Amino acid sequence: MPIPDDVTGEEIDKDVRQELQSLPKGLAEDVSRNLVMVARLIDEDPEGAYGYSRVALRLASRVAAVREAAGFAAYANQKYSEALAEFRAARRMTGSVDLWPVMADCERGLGRPEKALDMAGAPEVQKLDKAGQVEMRLVAAGARRDMDQLDAAIVTLQSPELASNSVQPWTARLRYAYADALLAAGREGEAREWFAKAVESDKDGSTDASDRLAEMDGVEFVDVLVEDDSDSDSDGDGDDDSDGDVEVVNSGTPEPKSAEVGDDDADSDPDLGEGELKG
Repeated sequence: MPIPDDVTGEEIDKDVRQELQSLPKGLAEDVSRNLVMVARLIDEDPEGAYGYSRVALRLASRVAAVREAAGFAAYANQKYSEALAEFRAARRMTGSVDLWPVMADCERGLGRPEKALDMAGAPEVQKLDKAGQVEMRLVAAGARRDMDQLDAAIVTLQSPELASNSVQPWTARLRYAYADALLAAGREGEAREWFAKAVESDKDGSTDASDRLAEMDGVEFVDVLVEDDSDSDSDGDGDDDSDGDVEVVNSGTPEPKSAEVGDDDADSDPDLGEGELKG
């Protein structure tokens, strides 16, 4: 696959570069350039990223960083079985638990939420850093929702990290997940409060919390394009100041959502299913 000339391979993380030192110099450069392309494209063009990851994998399948990159590219394309296999390979090579949450999420993607919950209660979780533990909590809550256990999902997300006023890289996503779970359970007042908190902490727009909040408030943004060909032909003055304007329409309060909520499974997971949770 073609790689732009401005991609040198030097852009990759120094730890990955160190891993590639086991390869011949020319091969290491080819692999690193493909890994750079994976990182560049994975959000905007996941299929393209996947293609470059396969090239890197073909060139250096015994490098853990390559297996990890291939896993994330497959994950971005919802190829969960393939992603899980690559993550497992990378973990065997490194012995690290860092990929544990995304491996559990692959189990969810494969329709095995029970397996994801088993992983959420495994000893590996205690070895994760704070960001990894929050990610694991998000995966566990998602698994609860997959099983229609809304109350348990809400309780799973309740944690010191959720209650904290400090803003961390995970704060917006955690607050958003909590708001979304509350809304699914029909607790609209609380959901609105937490969507608003998610907006406050989402400085880089990683969630659509602002849109969800506006939707709950009954505000709809409509692009207004005024096209009057007959007037344009007759007047000839090209007066189209209204093109591209945005009109805010108040459509009223949305109908409340209802959901059957069961709490019988809320405390079945001792690690991630209690109200007082470990950080």
